[in-house]
Amino acid sequence: MTTPGYQQALGRKIAAERRRRGLSQPGLARMIGRSVAWVSQVERGVRKVDRMSVLETLAAALDVPLGELAAEAPVVAAVAEEPPDARGLRLLLSGAYALRAMLDSRRPPALSTLDSRSRRAWELTHTARYAELTDLLHGLIPDLESAARALPEPQRPRVYELMAVTYQACSAALAKLGEPEAAWIAADRAMAAAERTGNPLLVAAGAFRLVFVFLTAHHYDQAEETARTAAEALQPLASQGDPQAMSLWGALALQRAVTASRVNDPDNAYRHLEAARQIAERLGEGRNDYDTEFGPANVALYEVAVAVELGDAGRALRAAATVDASGLSAERRARMLIDVARAHAQRRQVQEAVSALRQAEGITPEQVRTHQMVRQLVSDLLTMHDPPSRELRDLAGRLASAKLCG
Repeated sequence: MTTPGYQQALGRKIAAERRRRGLSQPGLARMIGRSVAWVSQVERGVRKVDRMSVLETLAAALDVPLGELAAEAPVVAAVAEEPPDARGLRLLLSGAYALRAMLDSRRPPALSTLDSRSRRAWELTHTARYAELTDLLHGLIPDLESAARALPEPQRPRVYELMAVTYQACSAALAKLGEPEAAWIAADRAMAAAERTGNPLLVAAGAFRLVFVFLTAHHYDQAEETARTAAEALQPLASQGDPQAMSLWGALALQRAVTASRVNDPDNAYRHLEAARQIAERLGEGRNDYDTEFGPANVALYEVAVAVELGDAGRALRAAATVDASGLSAERRARMLIDVARAHAQRRQVQEAVSALRQAEGITPEQVRTHQMVRQLVSDLLTMHDPPSRELRDLAGRLASAKLCG
């Protein structure tokens, strides 16, 4: 277990190396994908940094050998060091199903059957039931590939629409599981299928999913470029009052808000958030066009997320207290509680953070136990409180068990 003296010495060393490189705290924060508040807390020695992956990231950003930056760096038994195993979904994307469909003469299932299974894929994604999703997709994707080649030409645009929607669900799940490379493949296939439908809104929905991939991979410039260009393309339709286009435009604005918050740009983060809020008010109701869940409640959830990313725990908790998320999916409700836990952690309110995580776990157990952000958060909480509470130890144990079973 680390000591306060060690943390303070490490913080002073990080601050000295940052100044040596001519970096500001916001500059270092952008380089390592953290908030300015996090950097400040580390340099003051009030936040523990004893996960080797974080120390390696800091050493690389500061251009100093790890052994020099943190010669006595301890390594906690972190539940967050490795992403959860999404092997089943990765293998699914590796299958030669298109080739098999080209050579297979078997008749595919009816469109109505494919439609219901595709909708089921999003239901499982929204409830974070990833094992069931994997089982479903292992049969659905080969069937869609067969249908795209075997069904009559007039039915094929609908097949490609279902294929796009299904690959979007796959991409969303992989992004949440901390697998950006595989999620990118799925998002690209969704975009390709969407283009074959001739439906620009479905292509925009594919861009929306691709932004999530870039956010997961910390490619914030690509996230902003994808969201910006998609939003600009949608602007004429949204300006004409097309509700689906408005909903997609608003969802992209929320993504731009998160992207700006990740690079410590509060002005643009809150500007995009306000633009999304205005669109949501014009629509006047919560919508789920193309599975974006856009609406006033989701905008409120994003305000919590943006405030947490910017290190403003007070604003995040105040916003969370006013949110009515009852109409949103289980995945979104649980995600807000994860952000609430992060806000409490920023205030070093360990028990409150654990309570929020346990509430989230009660809503979507699989999401909480396999989410990379939760694993990192629990690892951080373990270092904040010596000894950790029984509730925190039990939660860490469940996350570790999920990792072993992944």
